[in-house]
Amino acid sequence: MQNNPVDQPEVLGLRERKKRARREALIDATHRLVGEHGLDAVTVDAICEEAGVSVRTFFNYFETKDDAALGHTPWQLESAASEVFAAGGPTGHLMLDLQALVVSFLTDPPIGRERLARAMELAAREPRLVARHLAWFEQHKGQLSALVERRLGQDGPHTPEMVGSVLLFLTHATFLRWDAAGGHGPAGDHLSAVVTELRSILSD
Repeated sequence: MQNNPVDQPEVLGLRERKKRARREALIDATHRLVGEHGLDAVTVDAICEEAGVSVRTFFNYFETKDDAALGHTPWQLESAASEVFAAGGPTGHLMLDLQALVVSFLTDPPIGRERLARAMELAAREPRLVARHLAWFEQHKGQLSALVERRLGQDGPHTPEMVGSVLLFLTHATFLRWDAAGGHGPAGDHLSAVVTELRSILSD
């Protein structure tokens, strides 16, 4: 009997839901253990025991326990906000639209706001987590440049690499400000402070 093509999306959806649930269980276990014992005292073995999975499964989802603490997931830029940006929106003004994109990165994370807030709390106590998070952002620089190129086209007034670097900087700097504030307040407020300071530096 052949599979019904109509049923296939449901099968894939269930598989993805199971993967997401397992990833979230590992993140939650890491947060509980690191919150109680500190990052250096927690092992991958302990995280796996807490989450009820094998060590092999852990490394299918995360490279290190630092990544699990930060809730790093594959960064998919095919979001609604990214599509709006690539199409020239939401305002038609590049700097404003870059800001809207940064806010979408930080306020609609794949792991959810509560897990992101816990990750930021841990990062405030464990400085090396901040460095790891910034390095993770840097790994996605090519993706950001590709997204910007879709917006600008081949003959735009700015190079995708330059605008992508600005986008990465704004994301970095806003995350650092937000982290320093303990994850409190809207990400857009921290981004506005970053942009204001940047404009001040450039006009000095």
